[in-house]
Parts: sequence; structure tokens; C-alpha cells
Amino acid sequence: MANLNDYQNIVGSAIIEDIKLLAERLKGKRILMINSTAVGGGVAEILNRMLPLLKELEIDIRWEVIKGGEQFFDITKKIHNALHGKDVEIGSQELEVYLETNKANIQDIDFSADVVFIHDPQPAALIEARGDVQRWIWRCHIDLSQPQKDVWNFLKKFILKYDATVFSAPSFSQKLPLRQFLIPPSIDPLSEKNKPLPQEVIDKVLEKYQIPDDKPIITQISRFDRLKDPVGVIQAYKMVKRYNDCRLVLAGGTASDDPEGQIVYEEVKAAADSDPDIHIILMPHNDLEVNALQRASAIIVQKSIREGFGLTVTEALWKAKPVVACAVGGIPLQIKHKYSGLLCHSIEGAAFAIKQLLNNPEYAQTLGRNGREHVKNNFLLTRHLRDYLLLFLSLFYDRDVIYL
Repeated sequence: MANLNDYQNIVGSAIIEDIKLLAERLKGKRILMINSTAVGGGVAEILNRMLPLLKELEIDIRWEVIKGGEQFFDITKKIHNALHGKDVEIGSQELEVYLETNKANIQDIDFSADVVFIHDPQPAALIEARGDVQRWIWRCHIDLSQPQKDVWNFLKKFILKYDATVFSAPSFSQKLPLRQFLIPPSIDPLSEKNKPLPQEVIDKVLEKYQIPDDKPIITQISRFDRLKDPVGVIQAYKMVKRYNDCRLVLAGGTASDDPEGQIVYEEVKAAADSDPDIHIILMPHNDLEVNALQRASAIIVQKSIREGFGLTVTEALWKAKPVVACAVGGIPLQIKHKYSGLLCHSIEGAAFAIKQLLNNPEYAQTLGRNGREHVKNNFLLTRHLRDYLLLFLSLFYDRDVIYL
């Protein structure tokens, strides 16, 4: 595991020293992070990389994961989709299961901390456990710009009890009578998923999954989730294939809080229709293999219908890969169209952009270089760490004294 000084060669010593100074001011404060899964998805990934660095800085921080049965996670998946704007029916009995599961977790979790930091809707009702002198933060990784009104109003009753909220982009937020902070997610450039790899490692991963490198590889790496539109990626690939010979890789896994994953995986296999140039990989959690597949690819696709931030885009840009992605969620924060990637709005648009990059490799390389520089300046873990330290400090000062 990397230590903080290992990032100096990437971001410079001034940023590292700034982080250390901020951490000094938090000595003695206890931080508790709570989310819904320890593995799978961007939240767990970020916490797994960030907490060791916070502990290195002598911050007293713990991470708890809520417990729930299959029915609870079915319901929270519906809530997630509804907050993303999908028309989903959630009954009163289902909402009662949500509340009862949160109440059960209140009994099981030790909330002794100065700051309790709750991630996303699944554990939002834990706010009922707050103490008088605690500060509570709700961190939303979802695009809330067009939520289903009834579901948002249900959740909002709990959010209004928090001291502050954090969103990934200005457009994601809702009007709330409490402090709001803008903190985009990040990637760790030194993690197994993002560090440089020798070619022999990349070749071994391709061999393991029986993916020949005899033609350009187009790849989407995401959970098997309808909101990531893997079937739409297959349709775009088939349009491209009429003019450009290439392979398609769809790789990903499922998160423990997403019970739909296996169903969508079966839908994707059916859509591929046994095409030998389509490689569908249900991967166990293996960051090095994700890294290798991204580095082996000529183009990375992120054909999301709705998106939080889209860390798979950040990862691909960091590897200087040309990216074709839908202009949803936090993706336009990362991709300036025709400068650091290509944005699309449809299956046909994705196919057109992929063909453009396959036919103009020099242009593809330019987009990749620009994308890497943009990530370096805005979306690395050290920036995220600094933002969180400032956030925590701001809760212990008058709002007129310290700002993010």
C-alpha cells in the first residue's frame, strides 16, 4: 500500500505538505464512514484507498458497512433508480422494510464519533441515531437533478436532519436549507487498477480471457447494470463492425447491494448472440485485470443512460485512452467534447464516435493525452483527500471563517 509521500512525484510536494498541515488541525477528532458495501462500486473503492492514508495522517477514522437482506437491497436498488429519474413503483411496505433495516443497523453500529459521514441513500435513515454534539454529513454519489418526486420527498425527510451534504457536481444537487459542498470523486494513480503495467502482464490477462489482440479492442468496464446500457454498447459495436473490424469486451462484476446484476449479465449474453468477437467477462473483483484490459484497449466506452460520476471514465483518461461516453451525470466534467474525449447522446452517436477514432489514430492519441492531463489536475486521490479534510474542518468552525 502506498504512503502519502509516494504521491509527490505525481502531484508535487506542496500538495502533500498542505494535506499534512490540514490533518494536524483534525487531531483528536473521530470520523466514522458508513456505506452499503465493502467491495464493488466506486464508493467502496475510494474508501479502501483513502482510509489508510487518513490513518497514516493520524486521523482517528473507522468504516462501517450496513447489513441488510436481499429484500432490502432490492428496495434500495429501486430507490437508487428512482433518484436517477427512472419511473419506479415503490410501495409503502417496501419503504417500511427500508426503515426497519436502518433501525436494526442503528442497534448494531457504534456511532461514537465527532463526524458521521453517510454515503448514499441506503444508510441515510441512520441519522435517527445522531447525538447532540455530533456532525453528520450525507454524501450523495447519485445525480439527483431529476429524481422521482415521491421517492425524493421520502428520503428528504432524513436529509434535512444532516448538518451538510456533499455532491459530485453542481447539477446533481437539490435545493436544501443546509450547507452543500461540491467534491468530485477521484482515482488513486498508485492503485493496482491505475498503476503502469508491463506488457507481459497485459498479455497474460488477454490470454487468460482468450482475447486475441489481432484487431482493435473496444472496451466497456462497468457493473452489469441497465443504467450502464451494456446492450446498447453491443448495438453500437454491431454498427461499427460493418465498416471497421474490431473486438468488443464487456467486463464487470456485480456489487453486493445490486441484486439485478446477474439478470442483466444474462441479457447481455443473449444480445451478443454468440458473436466470437464479443467477449463478455463476469469478473471477480480484480483491479489488476481491469487495469490490463483498459491498457490493452484501443478505445474505452462508457455508454451510461444515467451516471453518478463515472470513475471508469477517469481511469481510462488517466491511462491516456480515447474515451467515447454519453453526456450524462459527471461525465461532461471529465470530457470536454473533442478535446479530452468524445461525448455522445445515442447508440448511433456512440457508433459514429468509435468509427471516427478507429479511422484517425493520431486524433485518438491526442484526445488521450489531453484526458490524462485533465485527470491529473482535477481527479486524483490527493485532491479528494484535501477536500475531505477541509470539509471536516469546516464543520467545527463558523461558516464565515472557513470555506471550501
